[in-house]
Amino acid sequence: MSRVVLGPVAVQALQVLTIALASPGISGIIATIEARLQGRRGPRLVQPYYDLAKLFRKEMLVPDGASWLFSAAPLIAFVCYLTVPLLIPVLTSYPLPLGYMGDILGGGFILSLAGFVVALAAAETNDPYAQLGSSRAMTFGALIEPTVLFVTFVVAAITATDLPYAEAIANRASLGSIARPAHVFAALAFFLVVLNDTGRIPVETHSSTLEFGMIDEARSFEHSGPSLALLKWGAMMKQLILYTILLNVFVAPWGLAGSGSVLSVGLAIVVLLAKAVGLGFIFTIIDNTFSKLRLFKLTEFMAGAFLLAVLAVLAVFVGG
Repeated sequence: MSRVVLGPVAVQALQVLTIALASPGISGIIATIEARLQGRRGPRLVQPYYDLAKLFRKEMLVPDGASWLFSAAPLIAFVCYLTVPLLIPVLTSYPLPLGYMGDILGGGFILSLAGFVVALAAAETNDPYAQLGSSRAMTFGALIEPTVLFVTFVVAAITATDLPYAEAIANRASLGSIARPAHVFAALAFFLVVLNDTGRIPVETHSSTLEFGMIDEARSFEHSGPSLALLKWGAMMKQLILYTILLNVFVAPWGLAGSGSVLSVGLAIVVLLAKAVGLGFIFTIIDNTFSKLRLFKLTEFMAGAFLLAVLAVLAVFVGG
């Protein structure tokens, strides 16, 4: 079996399938860990798969006055999430054919496009809660984008390219590269960005149904059936994509397959999922250790992330 070698196209397709099929499982494991930390039994590990299957069997309803974008937005967002794994080192340490199609900034634009179309669809439903979530998502997204831009600049300055594979290769070359002040600050800034985008900040939860703090849940308020299933599945995929970028590019770019052999690729899948569960556990600890703060504290949190990104840029210029 180990002598069977997969072609680059097959490995690239497997990267997309890994993100798509494993993301609900990772979310289920994290939900179980969170429940145990709170003294509850929690849902089954495979509960997200059952929820998605149930939603796909339900009827999809469209609000009165909504345009075609309302129905198309979940599918557009889902396609965006399927595109990003083509650009990042999910399973292999070497670039795959489409790995040069876009850089970190391009991947960020694709993720932003997904969030934009979902917010736009929510805004045209005339539902006050959906519009509230859409407005909040775009407002806080504007605070995140400068941080991502600065992190991208630091990556480009350190590696002379902003391709995710190049950054991962540079970090694997020596531990000294990961310990550079510029890289440490950039990694911490991106860590905070992921913490925010996955709703794990110790602020009123994004996924609640209380209007004081809900963001993600509000944007999908008027969606139902397959449309809602695509949104929820896409959110799980986005979580695993951000985990993968943080792990395989910035923090721990090890365990990736050096060849296309079935054994190497299979081991890379296991290592990726193990690292993702470990990172999810850390995020869950952070989320459940601190008391919840008010929603307006989000601006202060993202200001801290931006400050770390600025320090990373300064560290590059002073020779860090």
